[in-house]
Amino acid sequence: MDRAEKRELVTDLNDALKGAGSVVVAHYAGITVAQMNDLRTKMRTAGGTVKVAKNRLAKIALQGTGSESIIDLFKGQTLIAYSEDPVTAPKIASDFAKGNEKLIILGGAMGATALNADGVKALATLPSLDELRAKLVGMIATPATRIAQVVNAPAASVARVIGAYARKDEAA
Repeated sequence: MDRAEKRELVTDLNDALKGAGSVVVAHYAGITVAQMNDLRTKMRTAGGTVKVAKNRLAKIALQGTGSESIIDLFKGQTLIAYSEDPVTAPKIASDFAKGNEKLIILGGAMGATALNADGVKALATLPSLDELRAKLVGMIATPATRIAQVVNAPAASVARVIGAYARKDEAA
């Protein structure tokens, strides 16, 4: 990789990390190429990205971002996973680490807040932004449905009573 490619990598990674809602740093020593491709595919499908970059270049790319506090995590064979949704990258990385003990989560960041490995795992247990939106819409729609049922209930009751009297008169 020549200087221009390194400069481009650092610039691209810096831009991506500035817009990231969360960043996860993990050791990946011993993971096969197929397993790494599987992790990348899962992350891409969920809306995140996994990058393997030299630690020196990753540290340079982190400068000027909100995640600058996690520079100390870059020692050894590390990968960086990030996503715009604060829950996506931690969730996918944690799920993958459960099935593959060779991926060791070191920590990460959510905005300017540095997280240790337990913090990343706790963040992974939260519902995603889309799930929260769906729950919120459900909570808003439920009272409206109940109000419509309550408003319609008296009219329906009156109609049933009139229908019962009509059937009673027809029978008589």
